Amino acid sequence: MKPGSQRLTADELASFLAPFSSVARSLCIASRDAVLKVFPDAIETTGRKELGYGFDRGYKGLVFVISMKKNGVNLGVAQGATLDDPDCLLRGTGKVHRHVEILDSAALSDRALKELMARAVARKRSSFGHPGGA
Repeated sequence: MKPGSQRLTADELASFLAPFSSVARSLCIASRDAVLKVFPDAIETTGRKELGYGFDRGYKGLVFVISMKKNGVNLGVAQGATLDDPDCLLRGTGKVHRHVEILDSAALSDRALKELMARAVARKRSSFGHPGGA
């Protein structure tokens, strides 16, 4: 990542995606695009099998995680266990986090998912002390 940059470079993203199936890579890129559309001021981080999006590089500011799977991704929502989810999209049994399994790029076009993501960003933005959007 370039100094001062909030995004992975194209080379860094390609290197991260290289070990995964073409299906998982494609869904990761589509999920990344969806996250950045709803959260354009996100700081992007990477781990061994995850991309993180938040207000800072640490866990405290985390909003979303894209976790790689064999043939898809999980779109993790930090503190999703307490997020309003009227369409019951979130899965998982953790006490704090939940996820939406993405096995088809069409899922990312769902109005309910877009609204859920917007709620997650808005809640974290207000609790993290970041006014407004980008």
